[in-house]
Amino acid sequence: MLSMKGKTVLVTGASAGIGRACAQAFAEAGAKLILAARRVGQIQELASDLSSRLRTPSLCLALDVRHRKHVEEAVRGLPPEWAEVDVLVNNAGLGRGLDKLQEGNPDDWEEMLDTNVKGLLYITRAIAPGMVARKQGHIINIGSIAGRELYPGGNVYCASKFAVKALTRGLKMDLLGTPVRVSTVDPGMVETEFSMVRFRGDKERAAKVYQGLTALTPGDIADAVLWVATRPLHVDVTEMVILPTAQASATMAHREA
Repeated sequence: MLSMKGKTVLVTGASAGIGRACAQAFAEAGAKLILAARRVGQIQELASDLSSRLRTPSLCLALDVRHRKHVEEAVRGLPPEWAEVDVLVNNAGLGRGLDKLQEGNPDDWEEMLDTNVKGLLYITRAIAPGMVARKQGHIINIGSIAGRELYPGGNVYCASKFAVKALTRGLKMDLLGTPVRVSTVDPGMVETEFSMVRFRGDKERAAKVYQGLTALTPGDIADAVLWVATRPLHVDVTEMVILPTAQASATMAHREA
């Protein structure tokens, strides 16, 4: 088991859900954290909590991964004691709507692609060269079952997660010959604010997504991400799929009446 004590871990989308849970898991393992998100108040609150409970050193980074120059400037401006990132967790992402493609909103498409695909590319491009130069590092992308199976209305969101899968595999090939590891953790149904975001605050519609079954929790995914990161250095868990017991595929789930 590889120790995370004193390692620098950068988590994007750390303000809530899986990102927040990943930050907590790595903090409990002794890592120091770069918490990146658009909602600065939430990551500051998280940093304060982790500091008081676990004495975790944290750096809060106001970051919108959709903007390349912003990402480049933020990474370039990291203080020297934070600049050497050991683990990058590319978690920032979202879905918007379940419209048929011919009825979809192009603004929603751009938001999903800019965040889920281009944002992942920008932050990876900014961080990966340092890992290669230092001959150590691990990039863990949070994918989705939607990157393996399509479902009705998922068109562009699924496409963005299929892209994450392709980029993860491509990066693994590009880094072959270096010690830098690349992984993707692909969850099924996880009860987070994802559905609230997808349905723009429609609580009733969001609640129906998880109705009648026990979904995964953000902590379940964070446990998996930490496990992947702590394997011995010669082990690279390149892909992991995690589903609730009540889910068999992207379109099949058993719900109690």
